[in-house]
Amino acid sequence: MKKQQNIELNQQNLGFLLHDVARLLRRNFDRRVQTLELTQAQWKVLIYLSRNEGIKQAQLAEFLEVQPISVGRLIDRMEAAEWVVRKPDATDRRAFNLYLTDKAEPILKKMQEYGRDVREEALAGISAKGRDELLKNLAAMRQNLVSICGTENEEA
Repeated sequence: MKKQQNIELNQQNLGFLLHDVARLLRRNFDRRVQTLELTQAQWKVLIYLSRNEGIKQAQLAEFLEVQPISVGRLIDRMEAAEWVVRKPDATDRRAFNLYLTDKAEPILKKMQEYGRDVREEALAGISAKGRDELLKNLAAMRQNLVSICGTENEEA
C-alpha cells in the first residue's frame, strides 16, 4: 500500500518537480549571465531570437508569455544597445521582424558556454543512458501536450 501511495504522490508532484527544476536551472543560469550585465528578460529574448530569427514581436511576446507592449519596450532597449534590429515585414506593413546583430554573437557564445555548465551541474551523477532517457521522456511529454493544447512553434 505504501508503494502505491508513493507512486501516486510522485505523479501528483510531477508538475511541481518540473517547475522547480526549471526554476532552479533558470536561477543558476541567471546568476552566471549577470556577469554579462543581462536581465533575465534580455537573455530570454536573445535565446528565442537565436532559434527563431525573423519572428514578429507578437510571436516573441507569446513565447515569453508577456504582453506585446512589454516586448516592444524591451526590444527598444535592446535595439538601442545594438543587440537586436527590427526590419519591416514584407507581407504586413504594420509588423516588424526581429533579428540579432553581430554584436549579440559573442554574448550568445558565452551564454551557450554557461548553459553547458549549468546542464552538466544539473545532470551530475546521471549516467549517459539516464540522460538520454530523461530527454526522450521529456520530449514525448512535450509532444503529448502540444498535440492536446494545439500547435506551437517546435523551435521555441
